Amino acid sequence: MGFFFELTTILNSLSTELMWFIMLLFCFFSILIFLRIFGYIGIFIYSALAVIAGNIQVLKTVDFFYSPEPVALGTILFASTFLCTDILSEYYGKEKARMNILIGFSAFLFMTLLMVITIGFQPSDADWVQESLSNVFTPMTRFFIASMIAYLISQYFDVWFFNYLKQALSGKSLWLRNNLSTITSSLVDNTVFSIFAWILLNPEPVSVYNVIMIYILGTYLLRIFIALLDTPFIYIAKFFVPKTND
Repeated sequence: MGFFFELTTILNSLSTELMWFIMLLFCFFSILIFLRIFGYIGIFIYSALAVIAGNIQVLKTVDFFYSPEPVALGTILFASTFLCTDILSEYYGKEKARMNILIGFSAFLFMTLLMVITIGFQPSDADWVQESLSNVFTPMTRFFIASMIAYLISQYFDVWFFNYLKQALSGKSLWLRNNLSTITSSLVDNTVFSIFAWILLNPEPVSVYNVIMIYILGTYLLRIFIALLDTPFIYIAKFFVPKTND
């Protein structure tokens, strides 16, 4: 069936927890590689890909040992974008970090509209992927709006808070600035998305208690864990910044 089919078969035999760490390391090292090859433009590229892929990944659920309910993927990819903005803020300045946010937003918006147009084509009688494409790429309006609003607010907050801490701490304690900004921004992201998706835009609003306990705090501990694990990578990134890249 081919290399990728065989590879997915092998990966399917691994535990969900091991796959989670493989995905985490793949994302973090990919950021460093993109940075080394393309400089800050590489971070722009990775962030755009991460936002698009993350919104596709969330459609798949898996079983984790810590949760009695299935857990949607995408958390690692979304969390890795905060590492990207912190790297840009630290080594290139807040303007590059803000530009990165708009590029990620624009990439996902373009991808969504492009696929909606693609699905809008009348399929031929021989076509067999129309239904699958429609299931994957036709977004639920409230989730799409909630996701985009949460992305913009949390990412801009991350850039502002990281640079505020950088000034307050005179550029010292990078580990503290990285963790405080990412952990706080992740909570903002979870909160804004959950409020819009499950309360404000939901025809049958979920109770505030359930929104807090299930949707806001449900994955927040996992995002804190990811934030702590990305700390070494923002230090390592210094050695991957090309000397010729402005």
